[in-house]
Amino acid sequence: MRIYTLDTSFELRDGETLLEGLLRTGHQIDYQCRSGFCGTCRVKFTTGLVDYPEPPLAFVGFDEVLPCCCRVLEPLTVDVELQPADDRESLSFTATAATPT
Repeated sequence: MRIYTLDTSFELRDGETLLEGLLRTGHQIDYQCRSGFCGTCRVKFTTGLVDYPEPPLAFVGFDEVLPCCCRVLEPLTVDVELQPADDRESLSFTATAATPT
């Protein structure tokens, strides 16, 4: 499913939540519980359609969505920005294998 943000667009992967897709593509979004309890990840949306497999406990306004637990049903436009380039660079790292000593 196609997701449009303030800066770019991307495709959600199979089985991926909207929150996971936004984080994977370098977007700036706060989150905590990942299950609709706290509402920390709440964002505004302007077009599209979502539903919730389980009703979230957090309040969701008519123009808001909880990316952690919604299911995107049609292309969606959300009010989310990319992280600043400096922040994205600090999040990337290279894994190295540990060598026995």
